[in-house]
Amino acid sequence: MQPRHVLTALLTSAALLLGGCAGGDDSPGGPASASAGAAYPVTVGDLTLPQRPTKIVSLSPTATEMLFAVGAGPQVTAVDDQSSYPAEAPRTNLTAFKPSAEAVAAKNPDLVVLSDDIDKIVDQLRTLEIPVFVTPSAKNLDQTYAQIEQLGQLTGHPAEATALTGRMRADIDKIAASVPPRKKPLTYYYELDPTLYTVTSKTFIGSVLARLQLTNVADPADADGSKGGYPQLSQEALVKANPDVILLADSKCCKQSAATVAARPGWSGITAVKTGKIVALDDDIASRWGPRVVDLMRSVADATA
Repeated sequence: MQPRHVLTALLTSAALLLGGCAGGDDSPGGPASASAGAAYPVTVGDLTLPQRPTKIVSLSPTATEMLFAVGAGPQVTAVDDQSSYPAEAPRTNLTAFKPSAEAVAAKNPDLVVLSDDIDKIVDQLRTLEIPVFVTPSAKNLDQTYAQIEQLGQLTGHPAEATALTGRMRADIDKIAASVPPRKKPLTYYYELDPTLYTVTSKTFIGSVLARLQLTNVADPADADGSKGGYPQLSQEALVKANPDVILLADSKCCKQSAATVAARPGWSGITAVKTGKIVALDDDIASRWGPRVVDLMRSVADATA
């Protein structure tokens, strides 16, 4: 934890910038007390907390969801402007895109959670002796489970975190098992925006959808991984790929829907358009790797059954 006098001096000089990141979850609130048996100091990775944090700043919407899901919500005192869930998360004008040292330090946090080291904010936080924990974008479900349990350990809720990941595993296994056997897997196109940026099977969302016996039509567009799993398709290539299902992760940000997709020139012959298999997803849930991935998976399974 950062000494008060050091923080005050640094704020007065305004010489350093500080930023953080927050997260949220579908199980808002939760017990304010630590799990039975939770003891400090606690070490996770290279971070050691001498005592249970009570002023957590989260600048990652996914981390915010995770914190509330494990029962650490009452310990979260500020989250960033993109942390839209749960509703009771203490949303502020803090931003993870251009983190401000003065703004975050003014919250006097004893733990900052973030997902990206933008503008070398991690070093700035550590210079201020403010504990910081980084939860980078997960590449698969195992990394999601690991982050949830790590946050549970750091916040004094290890039992709740383990219970949560156990429920998630069981729910996801159940959803995957509910998908009827298919002679041939359905193909899908996952839209990030109307300019046809998409994801491949090597991304987090791609690995999740693979559990539903779905084949990604975008995989050939980034076969060597040079695009990081996020290629941009041409309209000609997409029409030729002829996906059975179209999943829209841009329904809020770009107001895309089954109607707007069906109205696109040249798309009327695509199987997904002809059969009405166009699914408008919740952009927020679709862009995060937290506990609500279960909801995302269930909605896609129901729509493609």
